Amino acid sequence: MGDKVSPEEQVRDFTRSCVRSGLLSQSEVLDEVVLAIESELPDRADESRELAGIWVAEARDALVHDQGNWPEASDYDRLQTAFAELEMADVAVLQGCDDHWSAKAELERRTAEDRRPRGIAWFTRSDVWHAVDEGMLEVNLWHATTANVALGDEMLDDVIVVLKKHGLESHFGEGRIEVSAHWQKRIAAWSDEPDA
Repeated sequence: MGDKVSPEEQVRDFTRSCVRSGLLSQSEVLDEVVLAIESELPDRADESRELAGIWVAEARDALVHDQGNWPEASDYDRLQTAFAELEMADVAVLQGCDDHWSAKAELERRTAEDRRPRGIAWFTRSDVWHAVDEGMLEVNLWHATTANVALGDEMLDDVIVVLKKHGLESHFGEGRIEVSAHWQKRIAAWSDEPDA
């Protein structure tokens, strides 16, 4: 029987994931962690803001330390160059979105601007968190109609070729592209914008 993870450890893991994903600004990360503390650790709610500040700072310090050991071009860097190439090939990419409704809204926005793409590749924040620790990013790939790709689709094959070209192995399974990649996004000094 495995050790049970305490609520505090769960919130600390959540904090670590939020920081390492680099998808939120400093104030957004702090707000998310405060909410998590108030929800999961109600007996410490009165110190939620202070705890959040401490735990976020610890998570950032650990990331700054770890990134010193990353290769010059991390999986994250390769993902970004692959995504840029996909955008040029008329496949929109939506990183760290809320859910499938966000992807649908992005397709509708581009269509309304007369820029309807061939398709859209998208993944959520929790997909990024999984890639932070497990080294596998699950990417949804839709046609512009919001229909999911299937084996044999030319667009699916094209996306897998682009990923491979950038040193990222992937395969299609259970309706999503599973990309072998650790989300190793480097961070700089805090600003109120997500890290570039």
